[in-house]
Amino acid sequence: MIIKPTPEQVEWANCEIGVIIHLDLITFAAPYNMYEHYGDPLPPSVFNPTRLSTDQWVKSASELGAKYAVLVAKHGTGFSLWPTEAHEYSVKSSPYKDGKGDIVAEFIESCKKYDVRPGIYCSASSNQYFRVLNPGRVDDGDPEKQKKYNEIVIKQLTELWTKYGDLFEIWFDGGVIPVEEGGPDVKSLLHKLQPNAVVFQGPIGTRSLLRWVGNERGIAPEDCSALYESKHLDATGLIEYDNTSTNRPEVWCPAESDFPNRDSTRSYQGGWFWREGEEHTVFSADYLFERYLTSVGRNSNMLVGMAINDEGRFSDYDAEQFKLAGELIRGAFGAPVARGNVADMSVELPDGAKCAKYIVLGEDIAEGELVTGYTVHAFDKENREIFTHEGKVIGHKRILELPEGVKRAALEITSSRAEPKIKFIELY
Repeated sequence: MIIKPTPEQVEWANCEIGVIIHLDLITFAAPYNMYEHYGDPLPPSVFNPTRLSTDQWVKSASELGAKYAVLVAKHGTGFSLWPTEAHEYSVKSSPYKDGKGDIVAEFIESCKKYDVRPGIYCSASSNQYFRVLNPGRVDDGDPEKQKKYNEIVIKQLTELWTKYGDLFEIWFDGGVIPVEEGGPDVKSLLHKLQPNAVVFQGPIGTRSLLRWVGNERGIAPEDCSALYESKHLDATGLIEYDNTSTNRPEVWCPAESDFPNRDSTRSYQGGWFWREGEEHTVFSADYLFERYLTSVGRNSNMLVGMAINDEGRFSDYDAEQFKLAGELIRGAFGAPVARGNVADMSVELPDGAKCAKYIVLGEDIAEGELVTGYTVHAFDKENREIFTHEGKVIGHKRILELPEGVKRAALEITSSRAEPKIKFIELY
């Protein structure tokens, strides 16, 4: 049987680039390690971004080329960026807009304004305020406390999934404990309230799953399949598994390649959160462009972190790198110098064209990921083969960098699950 994606998974792949936005109490108390202060959470009074603009965040994401954005509505501290009715530990108890603010609502409106698909990350796996440890268990194991916490999770997810309209992507970093292991019934709620969302590390059996690529560096494996064998699903989501074999896969579960926009080895909270004086750790536009090649160019999506500062802004230097990176990506891949003939699997530079730097391949993934082996042959103007690449996965998009002097290229399919449905062969 040929496994095919849902329409939502196809749309997600076509988006290619997304962002994930981080702002929390710990932004205002840096340096701060919540696990060193476990049981003694920061007070909501420290949360006071005086120039917050979700428009500025989403506009900057759009300039990068992001087609979707995920807001971290609640991270591990337990502090909520919307006025939740589940407890008092939220923006309603902070100085922000005198407790009348709702950053989730502002974010959703900004996404509409800039035509960016909205997503939400609300951590169910850790919560400092309620003394809950990853992957979502109360620290002392008390069943009554666990029951109460599960009810809070369901209440908060119900709020987020009913008050703000349809969501494009829902994030579960670390997965979700299933009901049979004492967790909340997130899957049933998800299918009821947001059935059309794509879901990162969601409950097993969710309709449109995504998986973690296995690192936070924006680097997918060379052969990164969207197909995933269900025996490699674990109880709290998805463990990383690079399915490059022709064994029968059982689920369509593509990889999302996430990474912060600041160097994790030199910056606060692994680069996901802002701290003053760390502009030197911000990834350059050139670096972001390279990560596009190692994520989108390897049949994955690129999800870039946005560390929002204590004024509630995406800092100017960070935003400038996003804008420049977007220009680099669009400049390189905005329009091909040659479109190939899919029928004979070849592409050639037109007369007068000077060079080709990249070949870009793609399958019609709506029909499945059918190619399991391929070779690209590239030739110079004397018809000498000067480049050969053998691979296993094409999928939505495969980008290969070419040596100087390529005039013509040909794609050879060496193995497949069924008759391949090649969508494009292009030179850039």
